[in-house]
Amino acid sequence: MVDNLTVQIVVTVLAGLAYIVGLAGIIIPVLPGTITLIIATLIWAIVVGGWPAWVAFGLVTVFGAIGMGTSYVLTGRRLHHAEVPMWPIYVGIAAGIVGFFVIPFLGLPIGFLIGLYVSEAIRQSDPRKGLTSAWIALKALGVGILVEFSLAMLSTITFAVAVVAHFVTA
Repeated sequence: MVDNLTVQIVVTVLAGLAYIVGLAGIIIPVLPGTITLIIATLIWAIVVGGWPAWVAFGLVTVFGAIGMGTSYVLTGRRLHHAEVPMWPIYVGIAAGIVGFFVIPFLGLPIGFLIGLYVSEAIRQSDPRKGLTSAWIALKALGVGILVEFSLAMLSTITFAVAVVAHFVTA
């Protein structure tokens, strides 16, 4: 029979691993990002219980909502201002997924960049304008990712503090 403390430790370790996947998912759009952090914290809070877990879940949810919302608004505003539609971004993501399987590890960013550039060059009917437009889109995505990742790191710190608080008071 497995005791309660062992279950709590296993779930805590699994939640920590989910945090690694979530943080990577913010940078690599193929993996789930902030949502993974929120779900991992919710499952952890349900299993371990106690005020540190539920406070952490509340804070992680707030940080996640702010991060995703701000990222979406900042990226969308910059792309709209530069008159870059979303479909070249989607083409870049699709090319990144293909690139991931063609060139392990580096294929994702290389495929994304090539897909974004080619779709922008075709849309603009000019390779130079396509390069400029792709660069603007890349910077806009970078700012959004930076904001969301910063708040995800704040969520990670919150989770770590809650883990320590939970096991010290357990």
